[in-house]
Amino acid sequence: MGNHIVNNGVMHTKKIDLYVYFSCKALDMQQDHQKEIFEIIKRKNNGKDSLANIVGDILSLSHDAVYRRYRGETLLTIYELEKLCKHFEISLDSLFEINKTKTIFEFQPINEYDFSMNLYLQKMRDSLLYIKEQKNPLMIVLVNNIPILQLLNYPHLVRFKLFFWAKTHLQVKEYRNEKFKYDKFVPETFKTGQEALKIYNSIPSKEILDPDFLRGFAREIYFYFQSGQFEDPSYALYLLDLLDRFIDHLHAQVTVGKKFVSNTEPPASGNDFEVFYSETLNGTTNVLFSSDDFQGLYIGHNIMNSLYTNDKLYIEDSLKVLNKQMAISSIISVVNEKQRNIYFSTIKRMVDSFREKIKSEMFTH
Repeated sequence: MGNHIVNNGVMHTKKIDLYVYFSCKALDMQQDHQKEIFEIIKRKNNGKDSLANIVGDILSLSHDAVYRRYRGETLLTIYELEKLCKHFEISLDSLFEINKTKTIFEFQPINEYDFSMNLYLQKMRDSLLYIKEQKNPLMIVLVNNIPILQLLNYPHLVRFKLFFWAKTHLQVKEYRNEKFKYDKFVPETFKTGQEALKIYNSIPSKEILDPDFLRGFAREIYFYFQSGQFEDPSYALYLLDLLDRFIDHLHAQVTVGKKFVSNTEPPASGNDFEVFYSETLNGTTNVLFSSDDFQGLYIGHNIMNSLYTNDKLYIEDSLKVLNKQMAISSIISVVNEKQRNIYFSTIKRMVDSFREKIKSEMFTH
């Protein structure tokens, strides 16, 4: 009788077929969300412990029971779901797309910020390592003024930027009466920064620069000089000299379309670096990364902090905007030599203008 049955002489549609169909669809949806929940837990755990241990402890389950849920053979109960979401701060609104106009971000409150350069660089390195470990990762970076990842090529510039942030913006007590001075790097901190730089270099990236590139950073150096925040005022000139060298190194990378560590040779393959020049100003620093399996977005927040989300709809919306911005920008990596040279020459002249200001003020006082 095909899709019909006869009951008391009346022909009916096989409702059981529809029930099975929709039940299977619902099961697929549950399994998809359950898989995503476990992926979120893995990312938040960041390799600190096995999935079986952490989930087993929270739900009081055996390793085998955890892995059955991980594989989708057993569905999470509503109580298990509640425990996991509370413990790992997972938003069900975002997961189930209940409200498409709301997005959940992760951030670290300033009053909980235990500032140290090494800790800051460790978090940066770990975030980059997570991106690198994805399958076929790609970063799209919208640079607002300071390319902190590229700046790792010149650690003393990073040290100044983080000192400025800690003293002037965070107003960390330990920095209140400190003046900025030349100091040797703690070996562990230097190593952490170099690890972060090498990981960043290994991830292909598309990056968008704007006309105000590095202007704010040069202003900060000048501001510290004017306000007497350097132990040795001439150190301001040294930082501007480093900034000049940084610009030259960035120019060299953009010319060949490859990222590489300062004072080394560009690689023959890999480390792809596609750079765009936008004539409009970049409002914030955004780092959007994508891979075969996952996407995430870091947004500049409170100057040197960042907000993070993996909300699919928000990332899709952000990606559309970034793609449009790249479409109306000029690509200056490898091609467009004239425009590339004009751009970097303009930045160097800007740095020179601050250098001349400092020199004139230094020798008139």
